[in-house]
Amino acid sequence: MTEPGPSREDLKTTVARRLKARNAAERRFRLYGQVAIALALGFLVLLLGRIVQQGWSTFIDYRLTAQVYLDPSRIDRTDPGGANYDLLIAEQLLKQIGVADDENGTRSDAMKDLVSGDMGFQVLDRVKADPTLIGRTLTVSAPLKANAGLYFKGQVKRSTSEEERALSDAQIDWLDQMRAGGLVASGFNSTFFTRSDSTEPEQAGVLGAIVGSTLMLILTAALAIPIGVLAATFLEEFAPKNRWTDIVEVNINNLAAVPSIVYGLLGLAVFINWMHVPRSSPLVGGLVLALMALPTVIIATRSSLKAVPPSIREAALALGASRTQTVFHHVLPLALPGVMTGSILSLAHALGETAPLLMVGMVSFVPGVPDSLTSASTVLPVQIFIWENASERAFHERTAAAIMVLLAFMILMNLAAVLMRRRFERRW
Repeated sequence: MTEPGPSREDLKTTVARRLKARNAAERRFRLYGQVAIALALGFLVLLLGRIVQQGWSTFIDYRLTAQVYLDPSRIDRTDPGGANYDLLIAEQLLKQIGVADDENGTRSDAMKDLVSGDMGFQVLDRVKADPTLIGRTLTVSAPLKANAGLYFKGQVKRSTSEEERALSDAQIDWLDQMRAGGLVASGFNSTFFTRSDSTEPEQAGVLGAIVGSTLMLILTAALAIPIGVLAATFLEEFAPKNRWTDIVEVNINNLAAVPSIVYGLLGLAVFINWMHVPRSSPLVGGLVLALMALPTVIIATRSSLKAVPPSIREAALALGASRTQTVFHHVLPLALPGVMTGSILSLAHALGETAPLLMVGMVSFVPGVPDSLTSASTVLPVQIFIWENASERAFHERTAAAIMVLLAFMILMNLAAVLMRRRFERRW
């Protein structure tokens, strides 16, 4: 005799309990997801906020405008380069704010620590170009020394004891007097974008790094995109499916996960030690990053080709097109949005790489702007690395500012990839 089953009321109670538990689990899952997103956004805001907080002051420049009398007794017309223009400027600045120099010249030396050496070089260049300026008064403008600029930015405070800050009480008094007298004015720091690296923080800029990154990315794109697209097209559309192609596909997927520093070691061994490509040049950097970007371009291109419906191929072949015509006239153009998106993203990834470039010598100090693929250069990530390891405090704010510039480039490249996909993407 069979036992009686659960009653209708018991079934309703069980179903209601299970439904309630399932709904509670779904609510918990949504809550976990919302908490995870909130944490991720919080860390992102914290990171970006810290970078902006530290680097925004770089874009404000405090410039000193001075009237410099070119004393003929201090400057030899036959050898204008032999004069001490920094000392001449410092002495005249002291006079303009009503401070008398002492016998040992310690006050003028202290004033020199507030004035960028760029002002002396400007005077020297103008005197060399036109010696008749000797005996006349010039108007010269240049950034203040880094520590003096940090005082006006609030990062060096008078309230700090004199032993613990870079400026003395007298120097701070002089800065206040010069600003009150209209000798110091603030404005946008265009020097940061028009000059390259320098040992003086107030003269250091990112122009050389931007040009070096641009040259390197152009070479990377010229090598990685055509080779990667053709390799992916052959593997996906023409290569026979056998053990050898399977091995190639597995190795391509593995290469996409290889640490970037391994590519740097490969570039050091092959391109520099064997092929003797110049170190610290956009050429060797572009070659190394092209190798690193190739697997990503190949994988993205194959995924885009797979997304094209087989009916496109069948229709083209049915109308008499050859296999090559089908691929290059129909399939590849339809896959182009995905191909370009993957290529841009791989270039954006290459733009932020540092480790492989350090291995090929791009860690050196390069004060100029590269004028060719073989000239010495640096790139934005390496420039950030060099500045962060500098001892002077003013380089640290420039580190954050350079990070902001690098992030701006990467955001623009990723935005271009998204817009291109939305503009040309086709849904099948």
